[in-house]
Amino acid sequence: MAPAAGGLKGAVWHKLKSLVFDDCRKEEEWKVILLDDYTTKLLSMCCKMTDLLAQGITVCPDNLFNKIKSSCARSIRKCKEINISFFPYESRVFTLNVPDAFYRCYSPTLEKTKDKDALMQVMAEQIVTLCATLDENPGVRYKSGPSDRASKLAQLVEKKLEDYYKTDESSQIKAKTHSQLIIIDRGFDPVSTVLHELTFQAMAYDLLPIENDTYKYKTEGSTGKEREAILEEDDELWVKIRHKHIADVIEEISKLLKEVSAKRKATEGKLSISALTQLMKKMPHYRKELSRQVVHLNLAEDCMNKFKSNIERLCKAEQDLALGTDAEGQKVKDSMRVLLPVLLNKSHETYDKIRAILLYIFSTNGTTEENLDKLIQNVQIERDSDMIRNWKYLDVPVISSPTAPQHKHPRRDRSSEETYQLSRWTPVIKDVMEDAIENKLNSKDWPYCSQCPPTWNGSGAVSARQKPRASYKEERKSSARLIIFVIGGITYSEMRSAYEVSEAYKSCEVIIGSTHILTPKRLLDDIKSLSKPKDVVCIKDE
Repeated sequence: MAPAAGGLKGAVWHKLKSLVFDDCRKEEEWKVILLDDYTTKLLSMCCKMTDLLAQGITVCPDNLFNKIKSSCARSIRKCKEINISFFPYESRVFTLNVPDAFYRCYSPTLEKTKDKDALMQVMAEQIVTLCATLDENPGVRYKSGPSDRASKLAQLVEKKLEDYYKTDESSQIKAKTHSQLIIIDRGFDPVSTVLHELTFQAMAYDLLPIENDTYKYKTEGSTGKEREAILEEDDELWVKIRHKHIADVIEEISKLLKEVSAKRKATEGKLSISALTQLMKKMPHYRKELSRQVVHLNLAEDCMNKFKSNIERLCKAEQDLALGTDAEGQKVKDSMRVLLPVLLNKSHETYDKIRAILLYIFSTNGTTEENLDKLIQNVQIERDSDMIRNWKYLDVPVISSPTAPQHKHPRRDRSSEETYQLSRWTPVIKDVMEDAIENKLNSKDWPYCSQCPPTWNGSGAVSARQKPRASYKEERKSSARLIIFVIGGITYSEMRSAYEVSEAYKSCEVIIGSTHILTPKRLLDDIKSLSKPKDVVCIKDE
């Protein structure tokens, strides 16, 4: 099976294979590839060692490697530049792998320096390599707001796309494809960054110490041997359940374990030689299947232990604050009455209380300086108060004022959708995705950087500078793409939205990406650092 048959991983692997491996392929000849850290990470994300072996690539013995080192220039047949400077994290998710971009883009200490401009240039180039890998020349648009970050990056991407696609084989400018690329600031939806999520992937990465997608667990309780499992798309069960609510996950894994157990018992009951042969053949499959189910059952139980101890009590208050309505649909009249029980509960962690305070502030579009001081003193978070105050650098009102920006996206009515009471919130980005596909985004709030490309229904003006085509209506409507890029990190719930919308709108593939992937705790730490000097934050110079 080819690695990551579909999506971004498949696209990257196909490009590497066709441009590099196929070009120097000879029957019965083995090759060695030398990789730097970046390329190693890129390859590991889109293929396995077995895929490289299939391309005639092997591990190099030390004596041969030393020989290549000593006469490197004579050993190189040809050099090729591959334009891929993004990482395909999942089939519909990419990152630029620049986590310090958050500080560089939003810190006031870098506002008047060349540092931010240089980063914008690099990010624009990286985004263009994504478009080139997908063979897309999308219409670029952005969310207008108080800051020019999204606008500036969108203009840079548009210019670099124009340069990249300047000429094709016929020396004509390549026309815009049906796809759209939308660039958004992180402050656009602050709620989704701090809310506790109860879908499996988002919940696990928020509540458990998962580093580099590696989950550590013990199979026999606290005394058992520690094991490790990588949460990746090669695991079909993980792909199947990662976006489901935790209650559904536990039910599904338990059911699968019972099914496999029943199958094994049924086979083991027969003692004929043919039955034993069949069992021997099936055992490796059962072993692999069971081990994955055990991993995810442990993961789900770890999540539920955290949930039952503290998070369950938080979730109702968080949902009420985020939505402004309770589970019955009644409007919350006094947000402070929802917040106070959370702050007075001594069992809640400081981070959780800060997250609740932020949801209260977001719900009221800012609070008074006096009220904020009281809240900070009440929770005794003077040292961490910048986790709250520094949201102003993302253009999110912390202190209310008549001039505070009001740029909330109109929410879609989801009252008819079935949902759990503690999971009523939908990331704003999902509304944006659906509105974009249905051509409902207001062009004043979401301006294009160039003339509007053909829309999904096949209509739309064509720029005079672009090569004309026979009929846009006959164009590949089924493979139109919507690419969303968020400056300063995306959440796991926003990643999930890309899959949900792609599934609902079969004619459009949604891809989402950012500088990096964030968790609530990590984001709060990054927010806190915004007001610190650059040398204290340990940001590397380009």
